[in-house]
Amino acid sequence: MAIINTGLLTKGLRSEFFARYDAAVTYYQDIATRIQSNSDSETYKWLGSVPRMREWGTGRVAKGLGTESYSIENLKYEATLEVDRDEIADDKTGQIRVRIGELAVRAASHKDFLLSQLLINGETAGFNSYDGVSFFHDAHVSGASGAQDNKLTAEAVDPDSPTTEEFKTALTAAIGALLGYKDDQGDPLSMSTTGLVCVVPTTMYVRALEAVSATVVGSTSNVVAGAARIIAFPWLSDASKWFLLKTDGVIRPFIFQDREPLEFTALTEESDEGFRREKFLYGVRARYRMAYGYWQFAVRTDFTIPT
Repeated sequence: MAIINTGLLTKGLRSEFFARYDAAVTYYQDIATRIQSNSDSETYKWLGSVPRMREWGTGRVAKGLGTESYSIENLKYEATLEVDRDEIADDKTGQIRVRIGELAVRAASHKDFLLSQLLINGETAGFNSYDGVSFFHDAHVSGASGAQDNKLTAEAVDPDSPTTEEFKTALTAAIGALLGYKDDQGDPLSMSTTGLVCVVPTTMYVRALEAVSATVVGSTSNVVAGAARIIAFPWLSDASKWFLLKTDGVIRPFIFQDREPLEFTALTEESDEGFRREKFLYGVRARYRMAYGYWQFAVRTDFTIPT
């Protein structure tokens, strides 16, 4: 994403911020569809509304936009550092530059953090998909789809520490569920197993990686080897829950609604704050929103103790 430079920083700090920002590893661009926003909010009526091909017959039959409407309001975000002028003058170890670098990394990873919150709260009332129910729900209904469930469970002796074989079994079930989801016309949405991503808590990362990398799991050939990419989100606090996403559709599981790109601004010695209070301010600001897209491209699995 482009960064608006207000020209108020020294060249060295500006270049360091840009370098840190661009080098930060982020995943939102792979998981969310970017939509350029031109107003304070956007309304989506086209989710689940694309018609299937039909025999020509007596001519074309036009299908309008879906009746399900989904509005997303943009939000404004900021982060600001206040530094005393004397601290800058006495900074002999480069700590101020380190903090500016940390600010760049935090700004870059913020959208990944927002994605993690959508995942965490996806089964909570009020965190709804375009169909009016929670994003992870056991009874999604849209048009002719019938009731569909993307809130799965899987067995593990220790739910907070599943084995490689237990994760492999759960992944197999999640892929099967995802391939069976239908749109509002009763047609399947996922027709391939490409673009699959497992988002897991950090404690599950190694086992998940083994499950999709090993050629043999549990003394049998591993049928899910190479089936998915593994991403660990440190913000996922529930060690028993993980998520399978399909990320190569035209619309992905999430929408990144981009209103105003990141601004990086400094108020230093020439500013009112710098003159009166000898406080220098370094800050970032942006307007965007991370929201739910196609629930049919997302499955939540919760490991539970065998009954």
